[in-house]
Amino acid sequence: MTATATRTAPTPSFNFTTPEFRRDPYPFYAQLRHEMPIVRLNQGRRGESYYVSRYDDVMALIKDVERFASDKRTAGHKVSWIESRLSLGVTESMVMKDGVDHRRLRTLAHKAFTPMRVAALEQRIAQIADGLLAAADAGRTMDMIAGLALPLPVAVISDMMGVDERYRHRFHHWMKGILELDGAGWLELLTNFPNMIKINRFLRELIGERRKNKGDDLLSALVEAEEAGDKLSFDELVASTLIILLAGHETTVNLIGNGMLALLEHPDQLGRLRAHPELLDAAVEEMLRYTSPVQLNAPRFACVDTELCGVTIRKGDAVCPIIGSANHDETHFEDPERFDVGRQPNRHVAFGFGPHFCLGAPLARLEAKIAFRAILQRYTDIQLAVPRSELTWRRSQSVRGLTSLPLRVRR
Repeated sequence: MTATATRTAPTPSFNFTTPEFRRDPYPFYAQLRHEMPIVRLNQGRRGESYYVSRYDDVMALIKDVERFASDKRTAGHKVSWIESRLSLGVTESMVMKDGVDHRRLRTLAHKAFTPMRVAALEQRIAQIADGLLAAADAGRTMDMIAGLALPLPVAVISDMMGVDERYRHRFHHWMKGILELDGAGWLELLTNFPNMIKINRFLRELIGERRKNKGDDLLSALVEAEEAGDKLSFDELVASTLIILLAGHETTVNLIGNGMLALLEHPDQLGRLRAHPELLDAAVEEMLRYTSPVQLNAPRFACVDTELCGVTIRKGDAVCPIIGSANHDETHFEDPERFDVGRQPNRHVAFGFGPHFCLGAPLARLEAKIAFRAILQRYTDIQLAVPRSELTWRRSQSVRGLTSLPLRVRR
């Protein structure tokens, strides 16, 4: 399709990286949807990218796999050696692939998150959650992030991948540091390069060890696929392992933390959920919509000159869907700023849509449901232990989550 639009995208007056924006991005998103549904921003080392904020435009972008590619190379870009190294080889993962290559890698990685495999984890997840809460609330105060939201999904995905317990929190520390670099400049990126090397070395050593001693875990299955010779290259295996470990815990950390805060800020909905535990599935979906653990989806790259939101998009331009804004679009959600644990229908896009729909979605949903069920059954009263204004948010632009959530709890 040849572009016919001539209008250029405006630049918003606010900064996506400020603490004020991280605390509450939704008024800013509303301004975008109403006044400038497509904007163009310079993101430092990433260069300029377009951002779309309306639900219909976000869906159009992520569904249009003919005109917009996930792999920048499909759109005519080159990936330099240094860029590949700094991205930990993620350019070789399914997240950055299209078409046949994407389907081949996704089919292999999907083994981690089949409904049967995920459902079989329910009892183990409940056991981990109960143990974590028992340890975390010994003094009637607890940090929901450090005590439950983080260690629960880390333990679960590590069990699935066969990662030794002594490495689990170290791995998350490395990954957290890299996510915080989202949108950072070259100097900050290079300063944290040692952590990237450590993650890459960790994964390669883990894969090497599994080659020697295979088990019944998912990583062993991926190694066997790689050794078959026609399914995975070694770099693809490393990248796939990284993506599965990330997808298997990162969304859940923020879903549990953000969801708990939403319940505390809406005590009527917390009381409603206590009185009607059958609403738990719907409540988790509303947390995903209302708090959107993932705010920005991966960029898409225009394969041809085209038009989006009346703006000319040139071949090679990057366009990012703002998931957090789409989930608050008043044209698709009645009273979107209202937190409603019984909301129906709730067609949010918290996990994306289409070929790149988040593989970890079934696991994240199950972990959150079990976590909140355990919390509501264990505590008769839950309160914030600090003023809301003192809560701090992670620096990442792509994900939105609390660094800690101090609570006072009573059984």
